[in-house]
Amino acid sequence: METETARAGWRQRAAAIGRGAAGTVLGIVYPPTCIGCGGATGEPHTLCARCWSEIQFIERPYCERLGTLFAVDLGMALLSPAAIADPPVFERARAAARYDDVARKLVHRLKYGDRLELGRALSAMMVRSGAELLTDAEIVVPVPLHRWRLWWRRFNQAMALASVIAKRSGLPCDPSLLARVKATKPQVGLSKAQRGENLQGAFRVPAEAKPRLAGKRVLLVDDVMTTGATANAASRALLRGGAKAVDVLVFARVAQGD
Repeated sequence: METETARAGWRQRAAAIGRGAAGTVLGIVYPPTCIGCGGATGEPHTLCARCWSEIQFIERPYCERLGTLFAVDLGMALLSPAAIADPPVFERARAAARYDDVARKLVHRLKYGDRLELGRALSAMMVRSGAELLTDAEIVVPVPLHRWRLWWRRFNQAMALASVIAKRSGLPCDPSLLARVKATKPQVGLSKAQRGENLQGAFRVPAEAKPRLAGKRVLLVDDVMTTGATANAASRALLRGGAKAVDVLVFARVAQGD
């Protein structure tokens, strides 16, 4: 007579076979496609060879504070003139890729196309690029949306990325540590100074969240960095709220001069 343990084992194996068969059928009916161009791929939620070759991943040499690329590798860790002349509020920023055509398409599909499954692929690239930041981080916090924008967009793309990054890294993710209390106008088309002014007073650490934030090294997550105004404003609020330090991790950043 079969024991309960044996029957449970058979049920688990049967379920696994069923899931495999279902995956095979779905793969035939809905074959996996590239998240960049929509072409055929061997695995779901990945880039095809062409899109992978076209996306410009950010690797050293880059500015150790801003994460912006250097044209020449001098064989040592350096700061860019921009980081020296106008140091950011955050300690370090890293991005997986330059905000070029492929990266732009991916971000727009995640943000405006309700393609939440893209969060898994983009966050995997971010984990790789931000490995040193994740090693030092104690908690992950997404850049929040104002409640009216969240209602209109239905989800926060930064939260979609932050939750996966935290899970992959074994870190806690707490979106309640930072709130967007000011409905700012869109940043597109604004200069760096205008962006900074637009974001004044936009973020705040709720009083009830301060004990959970106190003394923590925060990894702040967003989808794109342009001038760094949003990262600076959010980092400033976190530091005022009791954080020990803030690093920033984004999927893509606009290169200087773009």
